[in-house]
Amino acid sequence: MSALIRALAVAGPTAGGKTALALSLGEVLSGEIVGCDSMQIYRGFDIGTAKPTKEEMARLPHHLIDFLDPNTPYSAADYGADALRVAGEIAARGKLPVFCGGTGLYLEAARTGRHEMGEPSDPTVRAELTARAATEEGRAELCKQLFTVDPASAEAIHPNNIRRVIRALEIYLVSGKPKSVWDAESREKPPQMDICILGLFYRDRQRLYDRIEQRVHVMLKEGLYEECERLYRAGYLESGSTAAQAIGYKELLPAVRGELPLADAVQMLITATRRYAKRQLTWFSAMAGVHLLYADDECGMKNERVLLNEALAIYSQF
Repeated sequence: MSALIRALAVAGPTAGGKTALALSLGEVLSGEIVGCDSMQIYRGFDIGTAKPTKEEMARLPHHLIDFLDPNTPYSAADYGADALRVAGEIAARGKLPVFCGGTGLYLEAARTGRHEMGEPSDPTVRAELTARAATEEGRAELCKQLFTVDPASAEAIHPNNIRRVIRALEIYLVSGKPKSVWDAESREKPPQMDICILGLFYRDRQRLYDRIEQRVHVMLKEGLYEECERLYRAGYLESGSTAAQAIGYKELLPAVRGELPLADAVQMLITATRRYAKRQLTWFSAMAGVHLLYADDECGMKNERVLLNEALAIYSQF
């Protein structure tokens, strides 16, 4: 049996500083960046997803970023397969794959290759569920149904992520077995990559929230509203689409449509991003094998060099 591919990952909440740390680690360790974000994969979704800038992408080769049309379906299982292929190619060049992103489901799929592998599907059932999700009332009914047949999955899936709600119901309706049971059984399979995961956390959560608010205002200055308007006019933010669920767009969309003052939409965006960061912290706190790395201490934010040295010390012991 061939040896597992060794890799490094910088994970954690949005606006936490993952990109800067991953780039520094990649430069020191001779690495290449592998995006691990469920929205940065789509072309055109740039400012709202905090996609790496051209200058940042010029520092190191980047993969699995900005490579799909927004209408292209893409699952965690797809990502797991692509991540394994890309990491293998990077390792074959004698480089270190450095995953960077805040989508915990994608990182778990990359590490284990187990997400949705072997789970049943039926396009007819999926189409019926998708049709029911066309209305707000229908989406609420689907969420209620999922909670009845698979409460563990219902707790883990945000109600706004209707695509995942539909997928979990599809699995149950086709197989008679809850998705959470499939997931538990799949954990018995061996991993496909050996990844040292650095969880970039904050001791003082208010510092993270301040960074989130600051970044939202920077994004607006960079043209986030105009980007949202352009994507809406292009038909990429239709109700029920995966792209329409992305934080940064669904909150601004009412303002784009003239249904809400921009100032109110911006506050909704800040609040939604904070809540998302909380969910990310919860996910990565519970993820097996995560090495906690704090971006701050009692004196404030750590110097970038200090943080880099701490990260390198953790990786050297991996």
